[in-house]
Amino acid sequence: MNISIYRYIYHTPDGFDDMLMSSDGNVLTGLWFQGSPDQKKHNELYTVEYLPVFKETCRWLDIYFSGRQPAFTPIYQLNGLTTFRGEVSEILCTIPFGKTMTYGDIAAQVAPKHGILKMSAQAVGGAVGWNPICIIIPCHRVIGVGGKLTGYGGGIKNKIALLELEGNDMSEAKP
Repeated sequence: MNISIYRYIYHTPDGFDDMLMSSDGNVLTGLWFQGSPDQKKHNELYTVEYLPVFKETCRWLDIYFSGRQPAFTPIYQLNGLTTFRGEVSEILCTIPFGKTMTYGDIAAQVAPKHGILKMSAQAVGGAVGWNPICIIIPCHRVIGVGGKLTGYGGGIKNKIALLELEGNDMSEAKP
């Protein structure tokens, strides 16, 4: 079975690396910053084509980079989704524009679903780091305890810029 992968580049405003997006031809399957550590997740062969899902994603990104939360979400699919990753991704999507949440906060929400009192924030970090569709699934809004900026697959420079775009004061950010 031969599945085609399509890719398109989105030129971001100054202060951000450009973004790449991928699709199976129907839905968005990836969104990441060019040259970032996340790029290694998306090494498949591809064809460059401006698909309708890319047009919709570019419109979403245009609104987002203008400093507003878009009122719609491009249709996407998370390939390789496990139950745990799905639970974490659902929580990520509830973090409001301009707000942040810690890995521990997410762990505290997931633990009861598994019948345990406490879950590892590191396990949550792995699921957050797995996210193949950055910004739309807002993994950049997850920070460490005390405001510490832990790793970000899109690059820490982009994480800081995204949080600032959303109105967060990053003057005392601790990478």
